[in-house]
Amino acid sequence: MYPNLYYFLKETLGIEPWGFTQFINSFGFFVALSFLLAAFLLSQELKRKESEGLITYSEDKIMVGAPLELGEIISSLIFGFIVGYKLLGIFLNSENIHPQEYIFSSKGSFIGGILLATLFIGLKFRENKSKRLPKPETKLIKVWPHQRVSDITVMAAIAGFLGAKVFDNLENWDRFIQNPIGNLLSPSGLTFYGGLIFATIAILWFARRKNIGIWALCDAAAPALMISYATGRIGCQVSGDGDWGIVNTAYTLDASGNIIQATSENFTQIIAKGGEYINYLLREFGSADKIPNAHFEGPAFLPNWMFAYHYPHNVNEVGALIPGCEGAYCTQLNPLVFPTPFYEFIACTFLFAILWSLRKRFTIPGQLFGIYLIMNGLERFIIEKIRVNSTYNIFGFHPTQAELISTLLVITGTFLFFKLKKNSPLTV
Repeated sequence: MYPNLYYFLKETLGIEPWGFTQFINSFGFFVALSFLLAAFLLSQELKRKESEGLITYSEDKIMVGAPLELGEIISSLIFGFIVGYKLLGIFLNSENIHPQEYIFSSKGSFIGGILLATLFIGLKFRENKSKRLPKPETKLIKVWPHQRVSDITVMAAIAGFLGAKVFDNLENWDRFIQNPIGNLLSPSGLTFYGGLIFATIAILWFARRKNIGIWALCDAAAPALMISYATGRIGCQVSGDGDWGIVNTAYTLDASGNIIQATSENFTQIIAKGGEYINYLLREFGSADKIPNAHFEGPAFLPNWMFAYHYPHNVNEVGALIPGCEGAYCTQLNPLVFPTPFYEFIACTFLFAILWSLRKRFTIPGQLFGIYLIMNGLERFIIEKIRVNSTYNIFGFHPTQAELISTLLVITGTFLFFKLKKNSPLTV
């Protein structure tokens, strides 16, 4: 596992990388990549729909040639100072530092803050001067939906992160109560469905405001959302952020840290030995007999890690200490767990291919998005059967938060698909 670029370079090249590489987080990198990929695909789909006359432009009023306002000047100065203060501080710091602790600390470079703030405001004034007119004018400009993709992406990222944190803390309320500030500021602990719900609300509000056809936008976003989720799951797998599955008792670690086949007795022996990870599992589930597990041996021609993995150097620093490892991220899991992020990457990439092949076949706006909701819900409901998550007690049933939401998504998607077909043509 590579919690950040520092560990990737250190392990693959055998060098001692610069300190700033610790701030290029593996999970964050793949999340950013997923947003860029989604933005690209969404833009391409919107352009196609525009060329086919399925959606059109709207008009925006803009002020041309006006001088900078005080608010723009202040915001540029503040943003430039904060970025420079932290960014230059990273490059000047040669110590082995913990990224999260540094970001939320008072450490940084005052000179770097001043320099970047000056640069930002200088560029801002230079750009404004080149566009300033003797008499500012108000103009109406045509803006096509694909030209708003950058705004949609930023809005989805902010609302999605907020929703992911809110839903994660609701799902893990006991953990949140123990350390509210730490859990809110932690870069880990994100719930996909919380992000999806908050981002959807924000984007629908934006689409209404800008007169973008909602069903056309949803259909264009469906394939992008699916491949974005798949890409994000690569980040979960590479960083070991805790989205792993239940214990697979068919495998264990040998003395050298290799994954080998095992028996159910090995699981019992590991539980009896105790240790950091066992104590963690016991705190989560109450007793050894309640720890979720399954005994599944994969085909011999496939590597063992596909069916049971120990997530060494995981970013959450959960598990037992790795012998000989010093510093941060020195833990690994034993007993081993199903690598569910890897399974979701494979499944959602396949589902993306299906959605992409179907995108031109459905002429009723909204139906493709209904299919996306059904696929997304079914995929997540199935994977929850081998994932570790908190459960609720509802009339004797014990579903997870994701199972409840994925069930609603399947119901909603099915309703949309047939309702829109019945009422076609339907516009919003």
